[in-house]
Amino acid sequence: MTSVTSLFDPVEADLVILVDNLKDLVRAQHPVLYAAAEHLFQAGGKRMRPAIVLLLSRALLPAQDLTPRHRRLAEITEMIHTASLLHDDVVDDSGVRRGVPSVHSLFGNRIAIQAGDFLFAQASWYLANLDNLEVVKLLSEVIKDFAEGEIQQGINCFDTSLTLEAYLEKSYYKTASLMANSAKAAGVLSGTSLQVNQDLYAYGRCVGLAFQIVDDILDFTGSTNALGKPACSDLRSGNLTAPVLFAIAEKPYLKVLIDRHLDQEEDLEEAIALVNDSQGIPKSRALAEQFAHQAVHHLDFLPASDSRQALIDLTEYILKRLY
Repeated sequence: MTSVTSLFDPVEADLVILVDNLKDLVRAQHPVLYAAAEHLFQAGGKRMRPAIVLLLSRALLPAQDLTPRHRRLAEITEMIHTASLLHDDVVDDSGVRRGVPSVHSLFGNRIAIQAGDFLFAQASWYLANLDNLEVVKLLSEVIKDFAEGEIQQGINCFDTSLTLEAYLEKSYYKTASLMANSAKAAGVLSGTSLQVNQDLYAYGRCVGLAFQIVDDILDFTGSTNALGKPACSDLRSGNLTAPVLFAIAEKPYLKVLIDRHLDQEEDLEEAIALVNDSQGIPKSRALAEQFAHQAVHHLDFLPASDSRQALIDLTEYILKRLY
């Protein structure tokens, strides 16, 4: 299986610059606040979101080097993503992130929340300094969407009447919005047409939804070590994802277990067994494949290049994480 590191070969040098710049961009007056933010950057991660911005920027401007504004957009994208992770770990009470102790488990909830707020504020400041109102609107929408997605997830906790459409909407807010809007922003900074920008947005949206659905499948099929967080943590907390929603339609007793919040001994283990014994995971896999294939279609307008091929290969990489 192609590693995500080799997948991003066309922008490998750009990502090295990005990581170095991030450390400078998040410097704070208080050393604890800086340490909390830097901890998550140092933990690594796939850097998928800024890589998409960089790859699209290079694919759109094949004869030019990246401009400082394109690089800054990628950095802002990663800052916004990292800020959301800091907040998510507090809400979800996650002890592990990217295979290392989460910020809130090391520094406490207050510092983790303030570090997340700080990163959102820093990202907003650098975003304003791009001096492009349309890009400001696009990335500001993402920050709003994060909050909307978190609220929806909280309201729908253990709600077995949740529809697949509502699940996809929440998944858009929490994951795909950043990919979609930052992809479109790369087009805006490149001076591309309205139709091209719509295709860029659609590519990011489809990649984001495929990625989230695969993540939700891996929550059942992956190990704690591979996931970098406890397995089946979504179901345990009442966050009903695609595999569960498909399984509920097939296994009525799963609804009974979830409706009582998996309160009784062995409820969680029985619920997991019901999901695994249903078509929930195969149907979720088919849904992820559908979005991944749609994403590739939205790149048809791009001329052939290593960056374009990497963007196509990314969709296959997302799906191959399941095998």
